[in-house]
Amino acid sequence: MAKTRSTYRCSECGSEGPQWTGRCAGCGAWNTIVEERLVPAAAASRPSGLAAPSRAMPIAEVESEGWEPRPVGIGELDRVLGGGLVAGSVTLLGGEPGIGKSTLLLQALAALAAGGARCLLACGEESAQQVRLRASRLGALDPRLWLVAETELPAILAHAEAIAPDVLVVDSIQTVFDPDLASAPGSVGQVRECAHRLVRAAKEANRATVLVGHVTKDGALAGPRVLEHVVDTVLSFEGERHHALRLLRAVKHRFGSTGELGLFEMTDLGLAGVPDPGRLFLSDRQLNAPGSAVVATLEGHRPLVVELQSLVAKSGLATPRRSAQGLDAGRLAMVAAVIEERAKVPLTGGDVYALAVGGVRVVEPGADLALALAILSSVTGIALPADLVACGEVGLCGELRQVSQTGRRLAEAARLGFRRALVPMSAPDPPAGIEALRAATLSDAVGMAGLLKAGKPVGFPRAAPA
Repeated sequence: MAKTRSTYRCSECGSEGPQWTGRCAGCGAWNTIVEERLVPAAAASRPSGLAAPSRAMPIAEVESEGWEPRPVGIGELDRVLGGGLVAGSVTLLGGEPGIGKSTLLLQALAALAAGGARCLLACGEESAQQVRLRASRLGALDPRLWLVAETELPAILAHAEAIAPDVLVVDSIQTVFDPDLASAPGSVGQVRECAHRLVRAAKEANRATVLVGHVTKDGALAGPRVLEHVVDTVLSFEGERHHALRLLRAVKHRFGSTGELGLFEMTDLGLAGVPDPGRLFLSDRQLNAPGSAVVATLEGHRPLVVELQSLVAKSGLATPRRSAQGLDAGRLAMVAAVIEERAKVPLTGGDVYALAVGGVRVVEPGADLALALAILSSVTGIALPADLVACGEVGLCGELRQVSQTGRRLAEAARLGFRRALVPMSAPDPPAGIEALRAATLSDAVGMAGLLKAGKPVGFPRAAPA
């Protein structure tokens, strides 16, 4: 009988070591080293269904048929996938627990089944009865949609071979295990080997496969890094638990662009696509309210018009707060420093709170100008014009710099009824229907936006010296 040996791997990055340590030397994570028992090659079972030996050929002779995407039937999901799922491809969907991954895939399978596709859902986290109840609520009961509650990899592959589905969904890859491996389900070795076998089976059967993956507390996909390398597409499903908005992005996509963004809204009947997010983000906006500014931002290739709000309040702390929700905290601190040093508006005695309304995250530099205007509007108590939108990057010298695809941003703003846009001097000409107000510096933008009292901005009073 062949002896097994042990190695120690990091469950976050997959780094290997000869002994257990409290901290991973590869990624620096604490308490992520787990023991993994390895079976010698002679004792390990030989994988079944090996493909025939490959042969080299001129690249022009390689067949390109059969790589057209098959539409899922959910517009926002098809947008991110570049038209749909490709036969033989493997997609990895990651997201926080409870964000709606299983709901989204169940709706996708129901839509595919309604279009004539044969689908199989292998669920390892829920019982068949639980999935059936959710499917009934979502209206996803279709005879072409098959369901099996299974966690053993050989059994899942056997079901897939017997049913011969066009699309296979495994929820989730961390629950699947191969009994031929000595390590526990969810370990680095199990996730790596099960993913490899599922990818090989997908290529051999020319079957589209979707794997659901867990994420760590930092939002990264759990398991070895090789998991992201072996699949064709990596999707990230994001959102705030206290908001109905969900965002779907492609982190990696071998069959199309990674710049598309899909937006969904969680409803009582499942996830519904948001074809017009601008009106959703601005639906509850209060006009003539100090501290509010509208930014024309860009998520991938999709323009979004989002309201940014700021509140500057007197602080009782030695070090005033700089709090950001839906915005990058580092950029908020930088913009506040530029306002103090370049626009000469003191913020030292005040806490600065900033918020991107609607649950969306705006982290690109193009939101700097709108964020600065929102802060200054709160400081002065003067509301920005209701038909004004802003986009531009603020430099450390107080200069305004243009951002990419300004025309697409302003075209979306014009569609939503905005008539004026505050942009840097170097920005291209705006599309029809909107007027460009060009400013070279942040101080110039303050005057053009009307944030003046008695000829100069009114700042928050500095804290009295001790």
